[in-house]
Amino acid sequence: MVIKFNVFGKHMSVLRCGQEWQLYHESDTSLRVRVYDVVLPPELQQTELSSYLDDIYHEYASEKHPAVIKMN
Repeated sequence: MVIKFNVFGKHMSVLRCGQEWQLYHESDTSLRVRVYDVVLPPELQQTELSSYLDDIYHEYASEKHPAVIKMN
């Protein structure tokens, strides 16, 4: 299952693959590009992903995009 997020204005998705979470940038044309420089701990629960992404990407917060929002 793909979980989509708006991470401070950037469209991203997370996929559970085996025992790991995989993070992707989503394009406007539905293309996904894997993010390798951010590792999501495998023990994270699905309900914890938003707050973890908020912690990692908080420097991108702005008045227009103040939070990480789960899209689906």
